[in-house]
Amino acid sequence: MAAHQLPPLRVDDAAAFGRVAVLMGGDSSEREVSLDSGRNVLEALRARGIKADSVDGVANLVRELQEGHFDRVFNILHGGVGENGVLQGLLDALRVPYTGPGVLGSALTMDKIRTKQVWLAEGLPTARFVRLPPGADIAAAVRELGLPVFIKPSAEGSSVGVFRVTSEAELAPAIEFARGYDGELLAEQLVAGGEYTVGILGDVALPSIRIVPAGDWYDYHAKYVSDDTQYICPGLEGDAEEEIRRLSLAAFRAAGCSGWGRVDVMRHADGRFALMEVNTAPGMTSHSLVPKGARQLGVEFDELCWRILEQTLEPRP
Repeated sequence: MAAHQLPPLRVDDAAAFGRVAVLMGGDSSEREVSLDSGRNVLEALRARGIKADSVDGVANLVRELQEGHFDRVFNILHGGVGENGVLQGLLDALRVPYTGPGVLGSALTMDKIRTKQVWLAEGLPTARFVRLPPGADIAAAVRELGLPVFIKPSAEGSSVGVFRVTSEAELAPAIEFARGYDGELLAEQLVAGGEYTVGILGDVALPSIRIVPAGDWYDYHAKYVSDDTQYICPGLEGDAEEEIRRLSLAAFRAAGCSGWGRVDVMRHADGRFALMEVNTAPGMTSHSLVPKGARQLGVEFDELCWRILEQTLEPRP
């Protein structure tokens, strides 16, 4: 099979999946996005004849599983316990198959700092950064890196709590946010080139997508609200496209991930790539990116959901 070719579908009978819980919502900062993603996944699975129902949050899922209502879980719970390994450990203990990476990949990639440390140890490129434990001197870290920089939480998604700092005067909001935030932050070099993302589906890196926001950067509004953001797929051509897909798959695997996900990448002006982060339960909304990459390979949304769910029929690596 070619490196970027998806394998044939493994099953053609919806009954093979039994009863599927589409886990969504929860209480993280990404709840509303998760509910939107979950509704889309639920509709797609039902359209292909799969017996699926929505479940809002982990507590409700535990009760439903204890009552024997479901055979497997399609996890589309963004952020928090849905992506940090807690849910994955619970389902492993209950021997309930689920979509997405397992405990290690989920826990590691929820922490941007530790993910970068692993990539560096594996010789994979990432943007320069400084770890900021609670109480750290943010201004000193920015001086060490040099402007412009991003200040962001190490363990949040969807651009929550992210500050783009291009001058000393713009530091104040980030410092104020840090005072009320009890987790680690990181100061990260702002890579001034193009912004890309690559979906991962099994052993295949999907075509890259170049993200061109109408504003200065790809913030929460540009991701989930604006219709002005441009998505160019494939984002690159020739050797550069091959390289970004190879690098993204290597980064996904190095971080202990399997199944499906998305790797975000920046490109320096001189063409070098910088790995940014991994998303282990990517969005599945009208603005989401993994479906856009899959569509370039002829895989529409309902088939994509089927393929993701098929992964729960295989032994976990």
